[in-house]
Amino acid sequence: MSREYKFYYDESEHSRKINKSTITSANYYDNFVVTIVGWESSDEEIIEEKYITFENKYSDRKSNGELKSTTLKPKHFRNGFASLNQENVEFIGDFLNLFDEKILLYFSVSSKIEFIIQQLFINYTNSIFKDMDAMKYSIVKSILMYRPQEIISGIYENTGELIQLLKDFYSQKLTTNLTNPELKRHENVAFTQILLLLDAVNEDIEINWSYDSAFYGFDKYINEKGIKSYSLYLDKEGEDSNTLKAARKLGISKPVELDSKVSVGIRISDILAGIISKLLKALHFQLRYEFAEDGIGKKILSGKWFEVSDQQLGLYKQLYLIIGKLNNAWFKSFGGIYSDDFIVLVSFLNYLSKFESVAKMNEFDRSMFGEDFNAYVCSNLNSYFQRMHSKLNIEPITSLNEEFYYNQRGAKVFYDISKQPLLEILEGSQIYYVLSVGFSNNMVPTVTIEDKGETTCYKLEQGLLDWVIYCVSFANMGGKIFPSRVLFCKVDNEYYADIL
Repeated sequence: MSREYKFYYDESEHSRKINKSTITSANYYDNFVVTIVGWESSDEEIIEEKYITFENKYSDRKSNGELKSTTLKPKHFRNGFASLNQENVEFIGDFLNLFDEKILLYFSVSSKIEFIIQQLFINYTNSIFKDMDAMKYSIVKSILMYRPQEIISGIYENTGELIQLLKDFYSQKLTTNLTNPELKRHENVAFTQILLLLDAVNEDIEINWSYDSAFYGFDKYINEKGIKSYSLYLDKEGEDSNTLKAARKLGISKPVELDSKVSVGIRISDILAGIISKLLKALHFQLRYEFAEDGIGKKILSGKWFEVSDQQLGLYKQLYLIIGKLNNAWFKSFGGIYSDDFIVLVSFLNYLSKFESVAKMNEFDRSMFGEDFNAYVCSNLNSYFQRMHSKLNIEPITSLNEEFYYNQRGAKVFYDISKQPLLEILEGSQIYYVLSVGFSNNMVPTVTIEDKGETTCYKLEQGLLDWVIYCVSFANMGGKIFPSRVLFCKVDNEYYADIL
């Protein structure tokens, strides 16, 4: 009998109406943060008891009889946990102490501007000639960093002129960047490519907000964890809310809306979403340019972020353990193409977690923490951007079988490549319908073939390794080769392959 799980959903920074008014307001933050906590049904009573004890300790913080994340204000996080007073340090510490191996966590961080840019380029896909993911990333990043008001206005007031507004903005930035070409050389390359792309874009665009993104990664997370039976409870918004409809649309199992006053799980999810979103927001505001013309200089995190007590340092370590290590999974976190703020947050948590204590931090030149962290996070952001160029789908292996797993085409693949059947290629030529190719850890080429409705993965003769590497490299750049009919040949004991 499969285990039964219960999951609880809440969100932060999701304006119910995305328009010019919300996006230009002083407290607007681009990322929409979702957290979902869950546990086995059999553990619910223990977890609820622990939370109620915590909640009773801080009953004076309740609003309308409920403890909410709004008890923590954005101003409390101006310099991250370093600006928290002792009462809030203890509150967050006690809350984070609730998390252990019994509690599962999924969370997503999604850019609202990216959603709009995705619609603008909805008919454009990656190819070996243009990397649309990198293009979209650069557009979103530049809009969020420089906040050009004419583009933001164009998004919501005059979408017919949006393409021209984007062209004007990037042309102007290329001119401005001439004052610091060394610092802005990568940006200049990206903006030049964007201008070439914009010349071919259809200017008709209709913006319709979707709630689906909140659940894309969760569905993958559930599958990765091998969870077969679960229920998902959402914070109640009203009759048949858009969030509930999105969950049903994506096939989420048994979504139900609950009032957070009667759901400990939703209240836990709410507070965690609030903490994560306020840290993300504070980091973003600290590192963004105040005005577009300021963008020729380098932005460094203020040294005040590093002026922490041992308790505050401990909070960063606790949060890093919860989101980075506890019950880890490939799809534990999920985001869009533009994930800079999330990468900055995780990098900051990891950076500080390396220090055993404040005394150890004091052994370093404190005036250099900002520069040192900047170099560290820039390296992480660059690595992410480089990985973005890889177009091969990555799916975690969820099979519990110790001898084999099933690949994305449904064919059995043995961990021990020597057990994989060999595709026999006779003298002359044979044609097969190939679904995919690849190679093992020790560079043995493989091919997945469909024949009479059966899908089988074979290892190939080593002489075909170069051909397989070429096919994989081509696909990694966005090229689409398979499925295709492939002619395999054996001539004078040499092996060849041609895609028909």
